[in-house]
Amino acid sequence: MKHWVRTGLAAAIAAGATLAVASAASARNVAYVPLGDANALVIVDTDTDKVVGRVDGLPGVHGLAGTPDGRFLIAGSNVAREKGKKAPPKPKGMSAKQHEAHHKKPAGVKTIGDEVSTLTILRTSDNAVVRRVDVPGGVHHVAVSPDGRLAVVTHPAEGTISAIDLETFKLVANVPTGALTNYVAFSPDGAVVYVSNAGNGTVSAVDTKRWYVRWNAVVGESPEHLVLSKDGRRIYVNNVDDGSVSILDTGKRAVVKTIKVGEGLHGIDLADDGKTLIVAALGDDKIVSIDLASGKTRTATLKPTPYHLATVRGTGKVYVSSSDKPKIWVVDQKSLKVLGEIPIGGKGHQIVQGAAG
Repeated sequence: MKHWVRTGLAAAIAAGATLAVASAASARNVAYVPLGDANALVIVDTDTDKVVGRVDGLPGVHGLAGTPDGRFLIAGSNVAREKGKKAPPKPKGMSAKQHEAHHKKPAGVKTIGDEVSTLTILRTSDNAVVRRVDVPGGVHHVAVSPDGRLAVVTHPAEGTISAIDLETFKLVANVPTGALTNYVAFSPDGAVVYVSNAGNGTVSAVDTKRWYVRWNAVVGESPEHLVLSKDGRRIYVNNVDDGSVSILDTGKRAVVKTIKVGEGLHGIDLADDGKTLIVAALGDDKIVSIDLASGKTRTATLKPTPYHLATVRGTGKVYVSSSDKPKIWVVDQKSLKVLGEIPIGGKGHQIVQGAAG
């Protein structure tokens, strides 16, 4: 299959309906921040640390991921509805037949439960809706494969993940992995997608060609957010209920180290150097950086409740949202010093770095 952005997207893009936005006038480096119950995402200029745009009309947007070329966003909704209930309106210019086809359950794809939600695919140059695709259950987190061909989303209530082919916009798989599926991330070659299962304390490795679980590894209690090393050999997993980070070796398929961090862990990411792990401990009102070579830690207080976080590549900064306040802290990756705050108008969830036109 060809890379999806080089194949039949012209008609879909031309048919996209522009949402109400206040966007930047020229290209810039940005971060996209979904706001959950505010039914919107905001666009932050990562050079100036200012909000420069907003996209409304995205019900319960929590999970978010971008394609590798930066041209598209896949926004997941955690607002589920009963099957057969009315889906969101079709994008302007798309025929009724096209819209019906893209919301129809594909033959042979097994689904679990009685609810669906809608993924919204946005073009970043003008924030237009390219497609809306129904998936079997509310969506928590989203990941896109390194080649841009697949989007995978987690359905915690169903204990499954779904895969969507971004060339055809079709649901191609729905795979049970474990109770309370939470976070998802691809291996560097895209052959495997890793899923944290908060309900049974495991991480699953799912084959992305045949869509079966290759193996499971036991980690800590209630694993949620995870991040992979650049070479894909290690997975760093936040275990919420025991306040630890598990380091999972993908070759050995087992945990090789456990690091105690703090209470109520949530966001996690690697610093630009790839050798430092940064973790949000929501329950302790702090963030912690861990030198993975020496094991040494540095701690900084952030009040209240540091939540999602993402390093802003190439800037030396990390963005940290608050679970209780509508803002993002701008933090220095090395010192953990707070450099500033960004009002965002809601609770920030899965933060994505990219570019905007």
